[in-house]
Amino acid sequence: MKQCILVLAGLFLFLTQSAAQNLTIGGYGEVALSRNFYSDNVYRYSSAASHQGEQHGRFDIPHAVIYLGYDFGKGWSMQTEIEFEHTGTGGAVEKEFEEAGEWETEVEKGGEVELEQFWIQKSFCPGFNVRMGHIIVPVGGLNNAHEPLNFFTVYRPEGEYTILPSTWHDTGISLWGRTDHWRYEAMVIAGLDAYMFNTENFVKYGAGSPFEFKAANQLGFAGRIDNYSIEHLRLSLSGFYGRAFNNTYPYEVIPESSRYYGVVGRTAIGAFDFAYKSRRFIARGNADYGYVGDAATISYMKRNRSANNAPYKKSAVGKGACAFGCEAGYDILPERTDGQLFLFGRYEYYNSYIPAAGQEAAEWTAKHRIAVGLNYYPVPQIAVKAEYSHRFLKPGYNPEPSVSIGVCYMSFFKR
Repeated sequence: MKQCILVLAGLFLFLTQSAAQNLTIGGYGEVALSRNFYSDNVYRYSSAASHQGEQHGRFDIPHAVIYLGYDFGKGWSMQTEIEFEHTGTGGAVEKEFEEAGEWETEVEKGGEVELEQFWIQKSFCPGFNVRMGHIIVPVGGLNNAHEPLNFFTVYRPEGEYTILPSTWHDTGISLWGRTDHWRYEAMVIAGLDAYMFNTENFVKYGAGSPFEFKAANQLGFAGRIDNYSIEHLRLSLSGFYGRAFNNTYPYEVIPESSRYYGVVGRTAIGAFDFAYKSRRFIARGNADYGYVGDAATISYMKRNRSANNAPYKKSAVGKGACAFGCEAGYDILPERTDGQLFLFGRYEYYNSYIPAAGQEAAEWTAKHRIAVGLNYYPVPQIAVKAEYSHRFLKPGYNPEPSVSIGVCYMSFFKR
């Protein structure tokens, strides 16, 4: 009997160790503390003179993420990514300054505990892989590299984070591959929802859903190509195209007699980004532009639909939005010192609302931002960050300086 138990125990231990060899565990997380020397009042832009000299502070855990992956063998693998945002558990009460300062309970699909990735992949060779499930959409530099060690600032770079879904994740099919100097990815996903577009964030919330499912009345198409021909340098182009109008629940058949017949809300995004990384110098940058067709008509229609408490964004969406940014950092510690200390600077310009003909202007959406600070890496997987930033708006609005400190990690614990 003892021999049988020992054999079974040995077999169980062998199977456990064998399975563990194919298991990948990892994650990343951030802690951020900020003092903002400007008002957080909902009327700070419409009544700027009334809110001069105000300030506020915020402590936050923006993201805490757990990766789990498994290699089944014969080219089959899977990966999941579970994200906890702002320590939340599904909903939050927010004050909407675009909507007369109303208190609103914001509920997104999955709340603020989200399944950002869940996919199963078949790899035929390094140059051709098929992935199906809930996938990161790598449009723009931030969505491609959204982990906190991939940017110097305490919070994610503002421009792309403001106008694009971030982290953009959606359900669909992806084809991707990698050669010595090139990587490509082509995706078919559920389209964006034009009723979730707004003035402050352009199409950012269009990838989400207030329902238990994601409407896919319209499809979206995304792609990315990266080049690594130059040592230490990655150059990338990415984009998205899809129809965003009437991509929600319930689906409506628009009759030919309707004033909205023929409205499709063509949405297109184009982005360029780069990253250069050597032992002591790092530089990154991005340039993004987005376009929404029928913006004025969509803005009018969704405001009317929101009147009956429908879960849609009420403010107008412009025909376009843009974001441009670059950052660079240099390790100022002596060559043989343990750890690294990067002195960095960042500049960006972004505008979430470029109005179509006939739409009302919103000049507060155009912002320039500079940030300077330090990133200390005691070990490669951890960074302690400190920065001073200043957001410049057009004349007539108050400037928005802030000071932030943070600590973050990013690591695979087992792979």
